[in-house]
Parts: sequence; C-alpha cells; structure tokens
Amino acid sequence: MKALVAVKRVIDANVKAQVKSNGSGIELANVKMSMNPFDEIAVEEAVRLKEKGVVTEIIAVSCGEAKCQETLRTAMAIGADRGILVETSEELQPLVVAKLLKALIDKEQPQLIILGKQAIDDDNNQTGQMLAALADLPQGTFASKVEVAGDKVNVTREVDGGLETISLTLPAVITTDLRLNEPRYVTLPNIMKAKKKQLDTMTPADLGVDVAPRLKTLKVVEPAKRGAGIKVPDVATLVDKLKNEAKVI
Repeated sequence: MKALVAVKRVIDANVKAQVKSNGSGIELANVKMSMNPFDEIAVEEAVRLKEKGVVTEIIAVSCGEAKCQETLRTAMAIGADRGILVETSEELQPLVVAKLLKALIDKEQPQLIILGKQAIDDDNNQTGQMLAALADLPQGTFASKVEVAGDKVNVTREVDGGLETISLTLPAVITTDLRLNEPRYVTLPNIMKAKKKQLDTMTPADLGVDVAPRLKTLKVVEPAKRGAGIKVPDVATLVDKLKNEAKVI
C-alpha cells in the first residue's frame, strides 16, 4: 500500500506571531519555521503503519516556496521514503492545495492519503475535506485512532459528543487530530539519511492547476490587549461586578 502525506511549512509553534506594521499579514522575515504539528502527527502515523507492514511506501508532499524542501527533509527523517515539492511563490489557499494534491493522487495512485486536520497558521481546517470531495474519496476527519484491515480502514473520530468510529473503503482521506500519536524525536543519523532520499520538484503548471488566489486579505490586526485583573473582597462584590460591569450574568 502506498501512502501520501501532505506537510506544510509554518511558523514554529513556540514562536509568537507578529503582525506586520502595515497590517498586510504576519511577519515571516527571520522567524523560525517548522513543520505544522498536525502534519507531523500525520507523517508519524504513516511511518507506524509502515512499521506494521501495512504501508510499503510513504510519499511526503509539500506545496510552496523552495524553502519547503526543509520540511520535506524533516518528513523523510521521520520515515517518509521520498518527497515531492510543488514549488510556487504564490499564496496558496486551501482549495488550490486540495487541487494540487488531487492531481498528485491521480499521478501517484496512493491508497491512503493522510493530512493534518488543520494548519496552525491559518487554522482553516478545509484542505482534507475539499480534497476528499474533489477526488470523490471517503474521508475520516479528526482521527484519534487508525486501524487498517484489508481494503478497509477504521477511523475513530473525535466529535463533540465523544468518539465515533467509522469504516472507510480504501483509497481514503484521513485527517489527524492531536491524540492520534506522539511524533518521534528525529535523530541526527536519520537527518543525514534524509539528505540522500529522492526529492522531486514540479510546478502547479506541470499538474495543470491554476493557483491564482480567490480570496484577498484586506487587513490583519492583533487582538485587543487584555486588561489587568482586580481583586474583590467577597463573593457579593464579585457577583455585583459580573452583573453590573461585565454584564455576563
């Protein structure tokens, strides 16, 4: 079984994002970038399935500028067999990424497609669902457990009411939630091995996809700063302030 895993290069989760002075977007200059944490979980799950003998080949895919090669090398250091970079300097929105991945699915014919449920930079949570619709494939989103049995995959999903288990016929699209697994630590020997693994580069034009953005960001602003808290002498004062000042009760 061939597995295709999508990974995105985002601002490191430990870095506080700063809005540009002109409000046009988030400042990315001289900012530490890393693999999207949910995508790291997706790669880890594919590697675990390979270790169980379920998956035979893992292809990591990233869409964006040339620096995304670093993210692909990280995925290969975790355990992906090869990488594909769809290189473009355009701002890529969820629908465009889904179309690019759909074209790669048609080309590579994977039986399992795994994505993080969302990226921590735009928080859209759309690409996996759009991809499943475009490729006309069953989907299991917010997966906290994945079990492959023959031509079926059982996905335990995290839903508002608790957990839901669904059975999908392969090929299928899965998006990963936080509790699916704990990604392994990438060792130096594996980082060195990843440098020798195959990494192919292509353009959206090669895949026949128009990447022109359909949405325009008008302005980005930081949330209002939170005011300082106060101490109250007793419960009666607290209730009075909640009722008459905060007006929440």
